[in-house]
Amino acid sequence: MTSNDIVQLSLYMAVLLLLVKPLGGYMAGVFADAPNRVVRFGAPVERALYRLCGIDPAEDMGWKRYALAMLVFNMLGLLAVYALQRLQQWLPLNPQHLGAVSPDSAMNTAISFATNTNWQGYGGETTMSYLTQMLGLSVQNFLSAATGIAVLLAVIRGFTRRSTKGLGNFWVDMVRSTLYVLLPLSLLLSLLLVSQGVVQNFKSYVDVPVVQASSYVDTLKDAAGNPLKDAAGKVETQQVPVTVQSLPMGPAASQIAIKQLGTNGGGFFNVNSAHPYENPTPLSNFVELLAILLIPAALCYTFGQMVGDRRQGWALLLVMLVIFVPLLLTCTAAEQAGNPALMHLPVDQHASALQAGGNMEGKETRFGIVNSTLWATATTAASNGSVNAMHDSFTPLGGLVPMWLIQLGEVIFGGVGCGLYGMLAFAVVAVFIAGLMVGRTPEYLGKKIEAHEMKMASLAVLVPCALVVVGTAIAVMVPAGVAGVANPGAHGFSEILYALSSASNNNGSAFAGLSANTPFWNTLLGACMYFSRYLLVIAMLAMAGSLAAKRHVPASAGTLPTHTPLFVTLLACVVIVVGALTFLPALALGPIAEYLMSAH
Repeated sequence: MTSNDIVQLSLYMAVLLLLVKPLGGYMAGVFADAPNRVVRFGAPVERALYRLCGIDPAEDMGWKRYALAMLVFNMLGLLAVYALQRLQQWLPLNPQHLGAVSPDSAMNTAISFATNTNWQGYGGETTMSYLTQMLGLSVQNFLSAATGIAVLLAVIRGFTRRSTKGLGNFWVDMVRSTLYVLLPLSLLLSLLLVSQGVVQNFKSYVDVPVVQASSYVDTLKDAAGNPLKDAAGKVETQQVPVTVQSLPMGPAASQIAIKQLGTNGGGFFNVNSAHPYENPTPLSNFVELLAILLIPAALCYTFGQMVGDRRQGWALLLVMLVIFVPLLLTCTAAEQAGNPALMHLPVDQHASALQAGGNMEGKETRFGIVNSTLWATATTAASNGSVNAMHDSFTPLGGLVPMWLIQLGEVIFGGVGCGLYGMLAFAVVAVFIAGLMVGRTPEYLGKKIEAHEMKMASLAVLVPCALVVVGTAIAVMVPAGVAGVANPGAHGFSEILYALSSASNNNGSAFAGLSANTPFWNTLLGACMYFSRYLLVIAMLAMAGSLAAKRHVPASAGTLPTHTPLFVTLLACVVIVVGALTFLPALALGPIAEYLMSAH
């Protein structure tokens, strides 16, 4: 690693941690059960929304009603996004006259955005109309992120409330998450991105002459679309000159802002934040990077304040940092060290005053290696899924880091809300293991952890793992699965494993190299996204409902403190061991095997 790498990484982490307390304290005020100045300011808007929708904001929902409201609301959103894609050719704001999206791709995309995964099997500028992008995808970017926060709030209330069945009101949590947190931050970030050159308009695409004309070889086809062949049976081709380039336009800045803040990750354009219209300058790159981890990190402080012990929130944040920082440094060091396949060739891969050095394949020259590895690590830690470099072009060890961060369950920061309640599931497992060691009934935040809580926490931890390994096994055994792989051998296996890991753990980023917009892949990945998201949410709400009904247990001499370095170490080990034991055999067949082959 170079000194430039260390300075940039240190600056990023310093700014991020400085913002944790002010934003986390603000959100704690917004989500507090007691009236406060923040929600009093927006009370007229809230009342109007509740009256318009026929909602009783005073209703205190049990976990089953809370879960049912969430599921129905998300299902309606999913169907709306599907309908928009299928009907977009007849709807306004479609200046390129894009046709209907195929049924399997439309369903995959609808599930993807409703579940906050934002896996993209399509190219944004060649598939989605402006109306679909705004009314379908952007709206779901807000609502899916707000859903994650709402579920987290219900889980927190499970720990803080005593002898009650109520976990709060889903509709109130959704409205306050959107109105007071996501909308203001998105507006600020949108304006900043527009100032840097991110496009925000409704113009048709602009054709401009290229600076240097070129050409490509195209296959001749008959009226039915079949390749034409000559008398010798060879496919006939022709040289096609390229003299004009079509520049895409559209309302991108508003969608990119919530894509980053809501840990959604779905790009307005196909190459996501590697596109100059999505991420034009180093400053836009920095603020988009900051937005990825901002809310997930701040929610740790919010959690501590809401449970009445800020040390609990700092402890969870420290667990995330203990795992995140070493993996970030590993990924950066692996990419800065260069391509191992070139080590024995006369190729200079060392950083100097004349070059960045390292493995620059697949990376944006404006941002360099360190900003690419920082983005790759942050986006896979936070369940964001956006990219500014192609993970497929990373070195084997550099690519292993983002893949393993996803496989840890997306709890190292994780998605907005869902990352922290996933970490709380691991915390319950950790205190249960500690209780077994000393022979006492485990407790967490004053609540006894018994068989029901352990079953629900185990379900939340194991469901995504099972979907990854079972899905990968199906994909490598079915011809339709391996047909989408662009690279044979260990690297191709990594592409499949990464895709299933990304879909099953709510991330959405792609390793690239896998042609996944096919009926098989759209169906398999759609099923993984749907069941992983909602089974996990239902398990966490069931656990919260059980905890809320319990009485508070005062701390005693036998209580394991959950804010100490000992617990931080224990929890980090549980997260790592679960990830290592579950996926080490699969990783050995993919990136580890590729590293060993390239090193020789």
